[in-house]
Amino acid sequence: MRLITLALVALLLLIQYPLWLGKGGWLTVSDLEAQVDAMRKKTDDLKARNAHLESEVRDLKEGTGAVEERARYELGMIKQNEIFVQVLKKGDKNAPSMTPQKPLPDTDKKGKPLED
Repeated sequence: MRLITLALVALLLLIQYPLWLGKGGWLTVSDLEAQVDAMRKKTDDLKARNAHLESEVRDLKEGTGAVEERARYELGMIKQNEIFVQVLKKGDKNAPSMTPQKPLPDTDKKGKPLED
């Protein structure tokens, strides 16, 4: 009787092996589900990025406001008869240095051209 019980337990373990560790087993399935979830998240992030870029392209094509804003902030352009004021925060790393520049070689200390 003991031999039959051991044989049945061994068969039960052999049947369980493919279920847990085989090609279509639970461990493989859970790993694949985790990969699918990661890909879905990445796809959603890329869709949101594409929608943002699409709206930005539409603004650049149709409206002048976006072009003007980019010219102001990225290129430092201003309109005619407009005064540019830049407010810097104290300790800002991007702030220009306030040291006086050396005059050009053909100018005097005030920056006026030298007369020959």
